[in-house]
Amino acid sequence: MLVDIDPVTFTMDPAKLEAAITPRTKAILPVHLYGQTADMDPILAIAKKHGLLVIEDAAQAHGAEYKGRRAGSLGDMACFSFYPGKNLGAYGEGGMVTTSNAGYARKIRMLRDWGAEKKYHHVLKGYNFRLEGIQGAVLRVKLKYLEKWTEQRRAAAARYDAAFAGTAVRAPKALAHNRHVYHIYAIRTTQRTAWMDALGAQGIQSGIHYPFPVHLLPAYEDLGYKAGDFPESERAANEVMSLPMFPELTEAQTATVAAAVLDLASGRAAKKTG
Repeated sequence: MLVDIDPVTFTMDPAKLEAAITPRTKAILPVHLYGQTADMDPILAIAKKHGLLVIEDAAQAHGAEYKGRRAGSLGDMACFSFYPGKNLGAYGEGGMVTTSNAGYARKIRMLRDWGAEKKYHHVLKGYNFRLEGIQGAVLRVKLKYLEKWTEQRRAAAARYDAAFAGTAVRAPKALAHNRHVYHIYAIRTTQRTAWMDALGAQGIQSGIHYPFPVHLLPAYEDLGYKAGDFPESERAANEVMSLPMFPELTEAQTATVAAAVLDLASGRAAKKTG
């Protein structure tokens, strides 16, 4: 079962979670989207009430915090991605599962290595998900710089926030008790295509994360959902656009991007080209 998002954070809306639980539900998978954790206290409380596991999707949340606790330490397990574009990225594919449960850790280690606890002794039907040594070496070096890069992202986001404050630009909101790490800096507009085209014409790249809500993808037609079932997710999929965001983003670059977006939001860009 799926749960609609909170329109402010783009993460799971805890108020809609309990109604989605069925006798077949085994776990809750909150996604820490764009670099901000989901509202975990009510999610964990509901999970405890129903005897469910909580598995965090922390693929975009390296270093993010919820009330002083790091993403990856909040649920029973958490999954991180080391895809090259992530805040902590390898030189190729990679990922990690974190847990404080020794039993889960043992089973995960077996599953990633053909279900074997020792060579040729296969306990489970597993897979070949072992991280390549070279990827681990790259990640160990880059990990030393993660906090510095995170603060650089947060500083760039703060500059965007300051530029957009009090304007018509619908900027992302970080909850007061969260440490947002801004894997993505996503704004919202009902004129997304026009805005992206206009920014592109000025040499400013933007992106869409993500253009389709899960319940409307062909792969999940078997779930039986239809358009209108998750209105906030659908609205976000139609409105969200990502502005440039990376640790090395300079003050001049953020100022240039912000000025171009403000022109679009105010209608000045149309007047300039009209």
